[in-house]
Amino acid sequence: MRTGERSPKSGNKIEIGWCEMVDVPSLGLSQVHAKMDTGAATSSIHATRIKPILRDGKPYVEFWFRLNAGEKPQRYEAPVIDRRMVRSSNGERQDRYVISAQFCFGKLCWNGQLTLANRRSMAFPLLIGRRALRRGFLVNSGRRWVLGKPANEGSIGT
Repeated sequence: MRTGERSPKSGNKIEIGWCEMVDVPSLGLSQVHAKMDTGAATSSIHATRIKPILRDGKPYVEFWFRLNAGEKPQRYEAPVIDRRMVRSSNGERQDRYVISAQFCFGKLCWNGQLTLANRRSMAFPLLIGRRALRRGFLVNSGRRWVLGKPANEGSIGT
């Protein structure tokens, strides 16, 4: 957590919409369109070309991510903190890599976990699960972009 910023758990519940703009500074990402999903336990980010690698003898994972349609995907890597079986939205069980990540909703930042999954068929590249949301957020399913609208709202989340 950055100095001077507070965790959402430190105060009252903060109302957010069913979709919000989220920063993931640990990966250098900002203004990622994210869907809040109280049915998913763990948060997940769209990743392709997922490949385990060793960095200084420790397990890491390399993956590619594209923030916006039309942009070239970029390569990322992060330490692997776990591998777990996850039931996907279509009911299939998938073995996924889990990485640690810092999330920020505006100035509210906290550390959490992300699974890496191919979310190509999903409208949002980032899904925020209930483990992250229980830190003090109240999801209003009738609202979106409560914390700020994206620069180009387009067709995402309509």
